[in-house]
This record gives sequence, C-alpha cells and structure tokens, in this order.
Amino acid sequence: MSFQTAVFYLFAAILVFAALRVISVRNPVHAALWLVCSFFTAAAIWLLLGAEFLAIVLVLVYVGAVMVLFLFVVMMLDVNFDELRRHFRSHLPVGVAVGALVLLEMVLVILSGTPASPSGAPATPGSNTAALGRLLYIDYVYPFELAAVLLLVAIVAAIALTWRRRREKKSQSPGEQVKVRARDRVRLVSLPSENRGNR
Repeated sequence: MSFQTAVFYLFAAILVFAALRVISVRNPVHAALWLVCSFFTAAAIWLLLGAEFLAIVLVLVYVGAVMVLFLFVVMMLDVNFDELRRHFRSHLPVGVAVGALVLLEMVLVILSGTPASPSGAPATPGSNTAALGRLLYIDYVYPFELAAVLLLVAIVAAIALTWRRRREKKSQSPGEQVKVRARDRVRLVSLPSENRGNR
C-alpha cells in the first residue's frame, strides 16, 4: 500500500467519523465544528485526487456556509448568548480536536507529494479550472442558474422565517415623530382653586 493510499483511507475514516458526530451530538456549536472538520477532510481528499479547484471552492463556500448555518440556527432557536459565553471553555476541547485534525490533514496532504488521478496514472499538467468552467458555464449553464435561483429563494425564506419583532425591543418611529403637533406634546390643565376659598 502506497503512502497516498494510506492517507486516503485515513481521511475517509476521519470524514465518516466527523459526519457521524455532526448528527449525533446535541450541542449545535459542536455539530458546526464537526461539520467544518468534515468539509476540510473532503477538501483534502479532493486535493489528493488532483482537483485543487474543487477543494478550494469546498473550503471557501461550504465552510463559510457553515457559519451562516450556525447563525441561522442561533436566530431560529433564540440561543442565550450569555449562557454560551459562560460555557465557552466547555467548547474548547472540541475546537482544539477539530483544529488538530485539520492541521494534521494539511501536513499529510503536503507530504503526499504530486497528486495522482483516480486511475493511478500521474495527473496531467495544467489546471482543471478551465475545463470545469467550460462544463459549468457552457454545457450546464441552465442547471447552474436554476441552482442559483433556488439558493436565492432559500435565503429569502430563511430571512422571512426568522424575522420577528421582539417584545423587549424598543424602537422609534420617525414618521410618527414628524407628524406630532405642539398640542399633542403639551396639555394645559386648569385645577380648581379650592384652597384659596378655605383661607
């Protein structure tokens, strides 16, 4: 067994373990951290297969999307931030473990050397970005645009679902302030002078 094959099996095991941790843990913070680890591991596998553009896109898009997903979960569940700050140290071991795994994967990818194609032959020189762009924007342009529209609808739906007025929130209405009149602000009240008659 070659070194690249051993690294591939190691990354596959880490990916399966991280994916199982995403669906098995109860804490949403831990689930988001394990999801980041699974995305980094999948990107490392793409690098081993010679698809560097897909690996970079996976890290840039999906790891950023995990942060958006975590914010969406926080908005939906109305998580108490003071409680999260109080238990910050309880999330530290999981964060350190995920960071160590990601660092180990990056070192192993660098040590694995020249990426090879899935058939075992050496990778062809040049980048695969041009070929992927040609397929994506010429041959599959309509499915690509359909996916973009679906993502836009999902963003609008997420905003519509999480938008709600909080009772404790205090806000001012500039329109109502402009419409106010002087007699609405000041009211003169004449009180009967009964004390003067008693004197």
